[in-house]
Amino acid sequence: MRKILVIGCMLLFGASLQAQEGLNVGINLGLPVGDASDFSSFSLGIDANYLWNVAESLDVGVATGFTNAFGKTYEILGAEFDAEDVQFIPIAAAGRYHVTDKFRAGADIGYAIGLNDGNDGGFYYRPILAYGFNDTMEVNFSYTGISLDGFTWSTISLGFMVNL
Repeated sequence: MRKILVIGCMLLFGASLQAQEGLNVGINLGLPVGDASDFSSFSLGIDANYLWNVAESLDVGVATGFTNAFGKTYEILGAEFDAEDVQFIPIAAAGRYHVTDKFRAGADIGYAIGLNDGNDGGFYYRPILAYGFNDTMEVNFSYTGISLDGFTWSTISLGFMVNL
């Protein structure tokens, strides 16, 4: 089932790259929370989505990106250890509801592919609140959760997106 979801999302995203309408790209800076804060100090990511307007106030589409969470040094019984960086590529369905002309709320839901050793990835969800400065630029605040074996990798992020 996981492979079918990943392949389906990749096909949708690949098909959307042929058109330019609704393509958004951006960057984000995140702080790990919960279990993730034990191993990582901060994360940097790039985001891309393609959204289609399906109703007056509703956009739906596909989203992907890349996130690198930088490992931190921690101490156990007097010995210092460096945690490895953790990387993910999410592939997700995306939805955005226009609450007002400037304010949007939405979510991305899908699967995050783990890239580093021992990281199998997991179910990915990302609620997002965004404020649009104009038709091409927005700032957003999001929570990212990735359900892994035994715990959830979570971050809160501040991002900047540009509509191409």
